Amino acid sequence: MRGTCMVQATSSGDYPGRARSEWLGRRLGGGWEADFSGSAGWAGENRGVMSKAGRIAVLLVAALGALVPLGASGRQAVVGGAAGHALERRDVQWRDGGIIRGPTSGRRLAFVFTGHGYAEGGEVILDELGKHHGKGSFFLTGAFLTNSAFRPLIQRLVAEGHYLGPHSDQHVLYCPWEGPQKTLVTHAGFQADLESNVGKIERFGVKRAQIRYFLPPYEHYNREIADWSKAMGLTVVDYTPGTRSNADYTGEADRNFVASKAIFESILRQEQQDPHGLNGYLLLLHIGAGPGRVDKFAARFGELLDDLAGKGYQFVRVDELLEPK
Repeated sequence: MRGTCMVQATSSGDYPGRARSEWLGRRLGGGWEADFSGSAGWAGENRGVMSKAGRIAVLLVAALGALVPLGASGRQAVVGGAAGHALERRDVQWRDGGIIRGPTSGRRLAFVFTGHGYAEGGEVILDELGKHHGKGSFFLTGAFLTNSAFRPLIQRLVAEGHYLGPHSDQHVLYCPWEGPQKTLVTHAGFQADLESNVGKIERFGVKRAQIRYFLPPYEHYNREIADWSKAMGLTVVDYTPGTRSNADYTGEADRNFVASKAIFESILRQEQQDPHGLNGYLLLLHIGAGPGRVDKFAARFGELLDDLAGKGYQFVRVDELLEPK
């Protein structure tokens, strides 16, 4: 895909063979916090020492936010990346311009599922969510959406009221795994790929205005990708660190394989250890792992919902979690 400067997955599954949970832990240095434009003064840590001019600038930015024109789609247009990030919400947690955790004030969490090449867990996932009166959020690639074998499943999840969002059209890699987070795709290539993905979602009866959140392929992105997404009316979301749920794609032959039992226990352990439990969590799983994994986590999904529901948690769509009424 050199013609558009895109780097495509080399396997038919969702992830390359690497333990990205460990990579994220190293990148965040063992701790992480909300990302509000990179300014300690604006983040509330040091507002007292902000200069008078700085306070005026912040007020001007806030005022201009109310005057931003609407784009052709009717959504608010973005006027400069800095202004957009300065106005990031303070009740959610951010990383590089993307939301990684919702409000922690209530016992609500969002299960987010990604799909590209496999879907063997889909029916079980929908069955279990239905039994618990819960909703999920499904971020699917264009390749998934146009796979005729998956069409009945997609139609079912839309009909049952789950969220359907983009995961890129061709599952491209946006930036390197290690080192400087240089963007590996062109702006035009990124837009064309994501527009194609969104267009395929619309074919299932989902209105453009309902597609507001985007989960990048490989759950890997940088600030520039978040800015480009925002300019298209989409907010980047990513999984909340702390559990091994995102490792349910690993196969038994992989060096970084994580068994379903270990994934299950990591979720319950985090629920006990985090001061807010799993409130506001974006808990990522995969709609399918392919033939390389026999130990399917979908087989334990109902058990997980039983446990969490018993603790009072509600399972809501990502837009319901991030846009509480």
